[in-house]
Amino acid sequence: MIPLILLLQRTTIEEKLKHSPNTGYQIGVLIGSFLPFVLLLGVAYWMYYRAKKADSNE
Repeated sequence: MIPLILLLQRTTIEEKLKHSPNTGYQIGVLIGSFLPFVLLLGVAYWMYYRAKKADSNE
């Protein structure tokens, strides 16, 4: 399922970059496409850290 989503997303990003009006738009597209993944990784790490800290307190 994830490879399918990444394949669809990659095609959309490449299409947007090909038809971008300037480099500022290209940077915005790249940041906007990777930001959700970075935030998700940050939340996952935070949850892991909290669970590990709670486990060591017991």
